[in-house]
Amino acid sequence: MASRAQGAIESSSLRSTTARSLGQGATEYLVLLAVVLIVALVSVALLGFFPGMAGDAQYAESQLYWRSAQPLAILEWDAKAYSGGTMPYLRVRNNGPYTIVITKIFARNSQVLSSYGGASQVQLAPGAEIVYCYTTASYPQTGAPGCSSPALGFWFTQTGSMASNQLYASSHCSSTQPYGYLTSPDFGFEYNIMIEGQTIAKKQLGAKPLAVKCTGPNS
Repeated sequence: MASRAQGAIESSSLRSTTARSLGQGATEYLVLLAVVLIVALVSVALLGFFPGMAGDAQYAESQLYWRSAQPLAILEWDAKAYSGGTMPYLRVRNNGPYTIVITKIFARNSQVLSSYGGASQVQLAPGAEIVYCYTTASYPQTGAPGCSSPALGFWFTQTGSMASNQLYASSHCSSTQPYGYLTSPDFGFEYNIMIEGQTIAKKQLGAKPLAVKCTGPNS
C-alpha cells in the first residue's frame, strides 16, 4: 500500500514538473516571438521613416542579383536625370557558355531593340562585355567609362516607347539632391543562342528589379 501511495505521489510530482516545464517553454516561446515582432516592427518603422534606407536596401539586393545573373549580368551602372526621365549607364557581360545575340531589352510592358553603333542586334561571346548608355548632344553622359559618342542605347521614362527608344521605370532620378533611385521592374533581355547549329530564342526576366542609385543630373 505504501509503495502504491509513493508511486502515486511520484507520478503526480512528475506530471506537475512536466506541466511546469511545458508552461515555462511556452512562456519563453511567447517572449521570444514578441521580441522578434518588436524588432520587425521597429525595422519597418525605420524604413518608412528613412526612405533612403529602403532605397539602399533595394539597390543592394539588385546589385547582388544582377552581378551574378545568368547568362547576362550587369556589372556596373549609373543613372542621371534627363528631360523628365533617366539616362542609364549599364555594363553588361555574357556569363554563359555560349555566344549570345541580344535582340531586345524590356521592362514591364515596354521594350527596345538592342541597337548599338547602328547595328540592330548585339553579339556577345562568352565573357564579352558591352556598355549601354544613352547620349545626346545636349546631354552627354559624363564620368561614365566607355560611354562616348556614337555609343547609344536607351533611356527610361514613366511610359516607355520603342519608337523613342524608351523603357519603363517606376521611379526616376531627380535633378536635385537627393538624386534618388532609378527603379525598373520586370527588367530583362531577349536573346538568341546557337547550340549545335540551331538558333534558340530565349528570354531572361530578372528576379529582382533593376535598381540604380542616381549620381546627379546629367550635365
